Amino acid sequence: MNKKLLFIIPFILIISCNTHVSNQVVVYNNDFEKGDLSNIKGGVIGQFNGSNVLGQFSNGDFILSLNNLPGHDLITVSFDLYIHDNWRGSLLPDGPAIWQMLIDGNPYINATFSNLDCIPGNICPPQSYPLNYPNNYNNPKAGAYRTDLPGVCSLKSSPNGTTQYKITKTFKDSNNTFTLECLDKLDQKDYANPLCEKSWSVDNINVIVIKL
Repeated sequence: MNKKLLFIIPFILIISCNTHVSNQVVVYNNDFEKGDLSNIKGGVIGQFNGSNVLGQFSNGDFILSLNNLPGHDLITVSFDLYIHDNWRGSLLPDGPAIWQMLIDGNPYINATFSNLDCIPGNICPPQSYPLNYPNNYNNPKAGAYRTDLPGVCSLKSSPNGTTQYKITKTFKDSNNTFTLECLDKLDQKDYANPLCEKSWSVDNINVIVIKL
């Protein structure tokens, strides 16, 4: 196991252990309303629910790169993740529907997501989130912030809407560079319009460096 993964702990636990925060600086903040893709490789601006977002992506990724960071001991990364339409979690044959977040090349999230509902008498397609795959035992939409958002295509083609997740990770770091990569591993080869089948987008990225 990568040693950096041991430091994925809530910031509140860090400051509760008699550790003094001497300084924290927002080094990146973007709600994408101005269409700003500075420092982002592979980015595309889309529209969702009346707002600009980074995406949609399907079998795609983006990389945010930051340089010349001020001296720090920790980094907090937060953003909204939108899982659109017909994600089927860990269900085969077109699963697992995996989404990943990497920090400096290290995987911090490697999870499946499911937008399907649990209907009595039918299969309840599980997802791993908020745990990492191959854990398959969480109900669809577990850990979600909102489950009532529309899909990106018509109700007829994608009746499962969009699920919003609030992603926040704090980890030990003192490097003067930083990369955030988000990507998916979706099997979309049998769909004429993959972006209407299942896709994802991101909004409100915030990166804070913290000096203890």
